[in-house]
Amino acid sequence: MHEETIVALATPRGQSALAVIRMSGPEAIVVADRVLSGVDLAASESHRLHVGSVRSAAGDVLDQVVAGLFRAPSSATGEDVVEITCHGGDVAATLVMERLVEAGARQAGPGEFTRRAFMNGKLDLAQAEAIADLIHARSERAHRVSVAHLYGAYSELIGSFREEMLDLVSLIELELDFTDEDVEFADRERLGALIASGRSLLGELEASYRYGRTLTDGVRVVIAGRPNAGKSTLLNVLLGADRAIVSDVAGTTRDSIEAELLVDGHRIVWVDTAGVRQATDAVEAEGVERSRRAVAEADVVLYVVDATRGMAQDEREWLREVGAAAIVLVYNKSDQMPTGWVAPDGAVAASAAERRGMREVLEAVLEAGGLAGAFADEHRTVTSARHAAHIRAAHTALRRADDAFRGGVSEDALAMDLRAVLDELGMITGAITNDDVLGRIFSRFCIGK
Repeated sequence: MHEETIVALATPRGQSALAVIRMSGPEAIVVADRVLSGVDLAASESHRLHVGSVRSAAGDVLDQVVAGLFRAPSSATGEDVVEITCHGGDVAATLVMERLVEAGARQAGPGEFTRRAFMNGKLDLAQAEAIADLIHARSERAHRVSVAHLYGAYSELIGSFREEMLDLVSLIELELDFTDEDVEFADRERLGALIASGRSLLGELEASYRYGRTLTDGVRVVIAGRPNAGKSTLLNVLLGADRAIVSDVAGTTRDSIEAELLVDGHRIVWVDTAGVRQATDAVEAEGVERSRRAVAEADVVLYVVDATRGMAQDEREWLREVGAAAIVLVYNKSDQMPTGWVAPDGAVAASAAERRGMREVLEAVLEAGGLAGAFADEHRTVTSARHAAHIRAAHTALRRADDAFRGGVSEDALAMDLRAVLDELGMITGAITNDDVLGRIFSRFCIGK
């Protein structure tokens, strides 16, 4: 793969002021010099910009460009890299790309530039995945975690523990070659302390995944309740826009309405549903059934109660039946209640009509979704399902190793469990990996990254 020179458009297609085309590989400079006029990259120092033009094979000018040169190994991929900035728009970028391919480069595949950076030791696998997470980040908090992982704080946390563990495991495995001589090379006190600190670390990382998952996927909040409890009005007030139809006629909302909102840097997906009621026709029945399905898939159910009517027994039974993960009770229309009235314990008093209690509603949603100030250390937050699976497996193996260490089980069993911990953590940073894993990871990337 590394004998080929790859090229790809690094900016989105369509009209824009500029477009950037990246080229990486052993022939990047040679290919660029074949198409550029007024520029001699072969004679240039690294990290220099040059103004020139790209010409067709017949010598016609295709575009005026700026070519940036980054020589190996001091480049993003660790190879010779040329970045050509041309005028934006599909035509200019396509013509320059086609000319570079004609001159000897190959169209890159998804994530191939980042994959080469990983293979050449410019970053580890966790950092490479952080690039994709950064590109796809849809909230400020997700962005912050991705940046922390990209700069290696997360990898260093895992890697430093793994290196210290590797040192001791190597000594324990060495002892297995001297079983008849009853010798100990590994400091048992140090090993016990390391296992204890490792269990604490892996337990913290494992627990952080619930929070980390919401950073990437967002928290799905379904608004449910009886007809005319004020669900649609509440949604509109929270969003600051009229997304849902508000009417005094019961059953106005027949289908689910979705909208997104950033709350304290977190992405919240709000879903307004049909009211909890007995349907009177087929269309209404379908709306009620969709509400039930939406609630079953929700991270949080924001159940709106008409404070003037209170919560009926059938509503309580309905909430028990749907089995929602977390429920926030909001007693709406509190402005119509007598002076001194307070909402039941655990519920939020609000008035969507008068825009009162909205901050309390949002704080309750963040709390129920596991987002209220949890896991402030970005480098200790796991956002990847793949990482979470390896951390969970490593934690399980380390617990077994702890039991073996405390129970005086054979050195073979202890070494096997500790080696499993090393392997699982190595799969996160790429110290241990395989082509199938790499293929799945880099298939998430866009072609120019």
